[in-house]
Amino acid sequence: MNCWMFPGQPLRHDQSFPAMPDGEGILSLCEAVAGFNPSAWRGDGQIESENIRLQIYGTAFSLCRSRFLKMSGQQPDLVLEHSMGIYAALAACGCISERDALEMTARVGRTLLKMSEKVRYALGCIIGLECAHVEAAAANNGVYVANYNTSSHFLLAGERSKIMSAVEECAASGAFSLSVFDCDAPLHTPLIAEVADELKNIFSDYIYIEPSVTLLDHIDHQPLTASKIPGFLLDELLLPVWWQRSYLAARNLGAKSFVEVGAGDALKKFNRWVDSENMP
Repeated sequence: MNCWMFPGQPLRHDQSFPAMPDGEGILSLCEAVAGFNPSAWRGDGQIESENIRLQIYGTAFSLCRSRFLKMSGQQPDLVLEHSMGIYAALAACGCISERDALEMTARVGRTLLKMSEKVRYALGCIIGLECAHVEAAAANNGVYVANYNTSSHFLLAGERSKIMSAVEECAASGAFSLSVFDCDAPLHTPLIAEVADELKNIFSDYIYIEPSVTLLDHIDHQPLTASKIPGFLLDELLLPVWWQRSYLAARNLGAKSFVEVGAGDALKKFNRWVDSENMP
């Protein structure tokens, strides 16, 4: 069974878009719906946030990669999504159009950006520490675990000053790699409730078609249906990403081949880490 994996927002925009005519179509769609070309990294001024630009870049890259794979005769039997990779995943499964995926990415990004007008937020990447220690550091400092990527790779989200304190506590507990990144909003935490009504209105603007292949959500690891999609799109911004559980669920369903349909190879690295701990 072939599984396609759609990653979330990349940290950089250092990969060139596939050199193919269809790729140009995606870039034209980006300019039409968001006023931004992620390949040339230029726009008409509508997208002022670097994070939103990276989110659009990530969705566009995944859409181009999906087109390329399908043109070469490849099709998924199962689809996994991580964080904001859900929008390109929905398009790849035929639930929404590519245009809708790009437009939704930009609209969600602009709504999340409003949160940064009041508070400075950040993400803390913690590697090499047991889950219990990371969860304790998060609770002690008023932040949240946003991504459970492997048994020892986590992402914290919250106010920047509190993230710094939580990262320091993780360092004292023995984490061997720590990093902090600024962000517009604390994705995958209850703090997103501040803009939940606006997000709900965005997701209600679209029509969703049943997925053409099985698409597992990253919360309960169950197949998404058209009726569940709007609610999941809101819930997934309020709740953590459980990547390790998603990957193991796909394995249990019979997935053998995993293709990362997007920029970078973070999900492949997570999978290798999980395999090293769970495969005989």
